[in-house]
Amino acid sequence: MLTWWLGIPSSSSHTLIGGFIGAALAHAGGWAVNGKHIIDYASVIPTFCFIVLAPLIGMVVALVITILIVNIFRRSNPYKAESWFRRLQLLSSALLSLGHGGNDAQKVLGIIAAALVAHGDLDRVQDVPAWVPVSCFSAIALGTMSGGWRIVRTMGSRITKVSPLEGVCAEIAGAITLFLVQYLGIPVSTTHTITGAIVGVGATRRMSAVRWGITINLIWAWVLTIPVSALLAAVVYWVVWH
Repeated sequence: MLTWWLGIPSSSSHTLIGGFIGAALAHAGGWAVNGKHIIDYASVIPTFCFIVLAPLIGMVVALVITILIVNIFRRSNPYKAESWFRRLQLLSSALLSLGHGGNDAQKVLGIIAAALVAHGDLDRVQDVPAWVPVSCFSAIALGTMSGGWRIVRTMGSRITKVSPLEGVCAEIAGAITLFLVQYLGIPVSTTHTITGAIVGVGATRRMSAVRWGITINLIWAWVLTIPVSALLAAVVYWVVWH
């Protein structure tokens, strides 16, 4: 909510992971109990790595797709081409939304499933009841419909000015990246991925077309998301527990 108010597109995935880590450490009272680490680093380290890798993959894929499409349609009538790409954005945005739902909702679902297992209402996270995914998907849809126009403005115009053609390229690149990491089972940020893709399409015009000051501020927000969320979760746990 804080980053939404500031107009910074942060990662809900990383806020969840940070919150989970902070609450677990606060409950355990340290990094280890009886010589065993509280945090499963084999699961957490790939997530940290993809804070950098996801936007880079999105950027490279967007660069390649944009260069290919621009060369294929270089002799087309600009007015007709723009009209077609405006229509194609419906398809590309649907693909990105599918990748978003297939990636982001699973993390919320996983934390609710973990709570049900801890409470004794569930034996395995694989047996999660139907109301959990339905509520997660519905909440994401309602959140998208409710606005967040500060973030829309940042993504649509503040990083770089995005044309319909570039929007199609960025959304297809983001969708490809999300489908890939979903297949690999790695939780990444949809926000980081599409931001990298937008930077990629902007860089195909010229590097100065990207507002690097805005981009660097976003990167700082990404780096700080997990530790700040972990700290807040630890504080909330301490307040509730006491």
